[in-house]
Amino acid sequence: MAKPKKRYVCQACGAVSHRWQGQCADCSEWNTLVEEAPATVFSMKHDLSGGGRRLQFASLSEAVEPPKRATTGLKEFDRALGGGLVPGAAILIGGDPGIGKSTLLLQTAGAVATRGQDVVYVSGEEAAAQVRLRAERLGLANAPVRLASSTNVRDILTTLAAGDPPDLLIVDSIQTMYSDTIEGAPGTVSQVRGCAFELIRYAKESGTALVLVGHVTKDGNIAGPRVLEHMVDVVMSFEGERSHQYRILRALKNRFGAVDEIGVFAMATEGLEEVENPSMLFLSGRDAPLAGSAVFPAMEGTRPVLVEIQALIVRLQSGATPRRAVVGWDNGRLAMLLAVLESRCGLNFSAAEVYLNVAGGYRLADPAADLAVAAALVSALADKPLPDGSVWFGEVSLAGEIRPVAHSALRLREAAKLGFSSAYGPLKEEKASPGIQFAGIRQLAQLVDRVMR
Repeated sequence: MAKPKKRYVCQACGAVSHRWQGQCADCSEWNTLVEEAPATVFSMKHDLSGGGRRLQFASLSEAVEPPKRATTGLKEFDRALGGGLVPGAAILIGGDPGIGKSTLLLQTAGAVATRGQDVVYVSGEEAAAQVRLRAERLGLANAPVRLASSTNVRDILTTLAAGDPPDLLIVDSIQTMYSDTIEGAPGTVSQVRGCAFELIRYAKESGTALVLVGHVTKDGNIAGPRVLEHMVDVVMSFEGERSHQYRILRALKNRFGAVDEIGVFAMATEGLEEVENPSMLFLSGRDAPLAGSAVFPAMEGTRPVLVEIQALIVRLQSGATPRRAVVGWDNGRLAMLLAVLESRCGLNFSAAEVYLNVAGGYRLADPAADLAVAAALVSALADKPLPDGSVWFGEVSLAGEIRPVAHSALRLREAAKLGFSSAYGPLKEEKASPGIQFAGIRQLAQLVDRVMR
C-alpha cells in the first residue's frame, strides 16, 4: 500500500498544502498551517469494528448461582459491607490519618486468615517488621497472613500470578503504589488511576476480594481522581473524633448492599472492639432528667441509633450580641428552628446565648432531629426537664408543622428495646407500638404548651 501523503491545512482560510511553511500562500497568515491526517489513515487507526474477540452474552433470567459472601470475622464490618465480602469485589476505605484504618484491616486480615482462608497484606507505607510489631500489639502475631512491603504494582501482580489467587488482598495504600509504565510520582492522578485499574482488573479476573486504603484531603474527601470512586464497587469512610473512643465505618457506595449502613467500633488498648449497641455510647447515664436534654432516635442506614441532644440557654444582661454555638448539627438549621420558635410560638431567644451539642461527638444530618432539638431548646428556656423516658422525632416546617419522617416504626422499636416508655412525633405517624406510648404532635406550639405547663 502506498504511503499516504501528508497535507497541511490553513486554520484561517482552509487552503491545503503538501508541505509545511510558515506563511499561508493564499491568505498570507503566519503559523496557521496544521498537519492533518488523510481519512484513510484515521480510519485504519480508529476503526474498532474488527480484530477483537467475540463476547458471550448471558441472560438475566439464566439460572446462575450468585457468589457467596465471605464473612470478615467482624460483625460490624460485615454489616457495613451488606453481609460480608463478595468475591472479586473492590473496596475502597478512606479516613483521617490515625483514625484506625490499618488497625481495622489488620484485624480483619487476621480473622479471615485464622479461619483457613488465604490473605495477602501489602503495605506501601510501613516495613514488614513494623506491621508485624502492630500485629503483636493486637494479639495477631500467630495469624497466617502473608505479609509484604512493596510499592511496585508490577512486582505485586507478578508475585500473585505465580501461585493461586488469595481470597483477600489488602493494599495499604493506593496512593503509595506506582506503575513503571506510567510517568509521574506515586500519588499523582495518572498513577493512582492506573495502579487502581490494574489491581481491580486482577481482582475481577481472579475472584479475589480487594481492599484498597485511600488517603483523604483536608476536606475529608478521598485523595486522587474522582474516577477512583467510580471504579470500585464499595466506598467506605472510617469516621470518628480522636477525643472520643468510638469509630463509625460508613458505606458511601455499595453495589452489593444498602448505602449509609454503618458499623460501630470502640478504640481500645488492644485494637478496635465491636459495639453491638451503639445507642449506649451516645446516651449519658444520668439518674434524673435534666432541663435542656432530649433523646432522638436517629437512623443510620437500616440501624436506629439513639443519641442525646443537649441545649443550654444563657440570658444576657449587658445587651451584648448573643452567640449561637452548635456541635454535631447544622448551624443554619438551628437558626431556622429558632426563627420558627420565635415567629410561630412567641418565644424570645434574641437576648440569650444558645448552645447546642450532640452528646458523644455524634454528627446528625437527619431532618427528623428538628423536633428533638426544639424540645431541648424549649426545655432549656423554661428550665423544665422533658418527661422522663421520652424520645422525640419529627421534621419542623417553616409554618411550625410537624411533618412525618421515614422509618418511624424502627425508631419506636429501638426506643422501646432500650427502656423508653413514651415517644413524641408527627401526628400522621401515630400507630400502636408494643412497649411504648406514642403521642402525636401537629404543631410546634403544642410542644411548647406541653413543656411549659
